[in-house]
Amino acid sequence: MRINKFLALCGLGSRRKCEQLILDGRVTINDVIVSSFSCLVGGSDVVMVDGQIVEQKTFLYVMLFKPKGFVTTKHDDKGRKTVMSLLPSEWQHLNPVGRLDYETEGLLLFTNNGELANLLTHPSFHIDKKYIVKIEGHIVESELAVLRAGVVIDGKRTEPAKVKVVLAEKNKTTIEMIIFEGRNRQIRKMMDAIGKTIIFLKRVQFGPLNLGGLQRGKCRQLRKSEIFALEHFIEEKI
Repeated sequence: MRINKFLALCGLGSRRKCEQLILDGRVTINDVIVSSFSCLVGGSDVVMVDGQIVEQKTFLYVMLFKPKGFVTTKHDDKGRKTVMSLLPSEWQHLNPVGRLDYETEGLLLFTNNGELANLLTHPSFHIDKKYIVKIEGHIVESELAVLRAGVVIDGKRTEPAKVKVVLAEKNKTTIEMIIFEGRNRQIRKMMDAIGKTIIFLKRVQFGPLNLGGLQRGKCRQLRKSEIFALEHFIEEKI
């Protein structure tokens, strides 16, 4: 494994921050100062930063299909059910990555990798999130154009969204919507801005992760392929 990735997996910060540690001459492998990002670390190597041995941490990633009627927090002072009650006890030390509001369901990620969680939620990285939105009545092209261009919420315009109609029925319309921010109740406020009432809201994708066939209220660990895709996705962002 390349030394910069190894240091990041030891919890020392982003890949860029770890590379700065190397540039500053603070990293050694078997008592030899590392001079190149391409240096490889094997299982028997001793890696030190500022003279202290560092070891790779074991990170855990769990995907939950959050139902509506749960708040995304570890504790709720109003006594409402929290998403933590949906996780088995051995996973309840994990932290949710971002949040879904009380009435919204769908993909919610949990991890003990704080650095990755920060990257996934930081607005500067523009992480894409796909939602299925059902609204009352119909929506016309001019209203879709407003959503695509961005609407003003709390005095600030949202970034352009990707929006398309999936199904138009007699009294309701189903829309697929991709946003690149994570503002509080963003999609609900965007729909409010064009006078639409949401009946149902579900997040089906978060970055490279898809909800797939996971059942409502159930959770599972990410597969190795999903973890690889997530790490590669973040590498491209930074």
